[in-house]
Amino acid sequence: MEIGVAIFATDDGLDPAGIARLAEEHGYESLFFAEHSHIPASRLTPYAGGGDLPRKYWHTHDLFVTLAAAATATSRIRVGSGVCLVIQRDPIHTAKEVASVDHLSGGRMEFGVGAGWNREEMLNHGTDPRHRMAILRERIEAMKAIWSQEEATYKGKYVEFERIWSWPKPLQRPHPPILVGGFGPTVLDRVLAYGDGWFPNHNPQVIERSRELRARADRPISLQVMGIPADPRLLESYERAGFDRAVHWLPSGQRSTIEKAMEEFEAALAVYQGR
Repeated sequence: MEIGVAIFATDDGLDPAGIARLAEEHGYESLFFAEHSHIPASRLTPYAGGGDLPRKYWHTHDLFVTLAAAATATSRIRVGSGVCLVIQRDPIHTAKEVASVDHLSGGRMEFGVGAGWNREEMLNHGTDPRHRMAILRERIEAMKAIWSQEEATYKGKYVEFERIWSWPKPLQRPHPPILVGGFGPTVLDRVLAYGDGWFPNHNPQVIERSRELRARADRPISLQVMGIPADPRLLESYERAGFDRAVHWLPSGQRSTIEKAMEEFEAALAVYQGR
């Protein structure tokens, strides 16, 4: 099982290139960055973690600027979105950004996608939260068309364009892995419809639901988990369940804060790997 890390890269912490170099130096296989374009100051949607929303949510750098900085500062580590809020993005621009990062990184892009949780944030982008799952599907399908067709055409209810040219194409063919985040009641349907993998946040039901996904799938589906604690027993349980990657959240901050958290996680990794 591969081991990665994830972080909210903020304007008051270590820069994205520095984070990426540090993660590569520590031997991690992958590095994922969170995305929020903004956080509405007047917010009704509750924070899933409970309590006040951490300030890092509205201090993140732009996702694709961050990914480009991380990619050009490294040579081996895979870089990804964890997750990209596709429902808040124009699919033509986003397809070009994904392809550009994949091209500039030498084919190291991982495209984690999701429908988001903050309804006020969606509304500020003109997205009706009631239709976000259908919008997500159409935008993913439209991006796949752009990546795979010389003259791309797509016609849906929410996305429509005819005969467009867009380069670069991704180096990874037909496109970077699409990792579907989320844990809601219909998430497995979304994974099976357009995903290459499932990328939920860790919780006690993930492994059980992964068995359901494998039973329903008619093609290989990668199993990956985000937000795994520094617990050797949990790492081992995900590996036994057939997961391909486990990702640990790092705190935002300066190099010393991030490196200390890496070392604490690596102590648990040493127990897991030396079992």
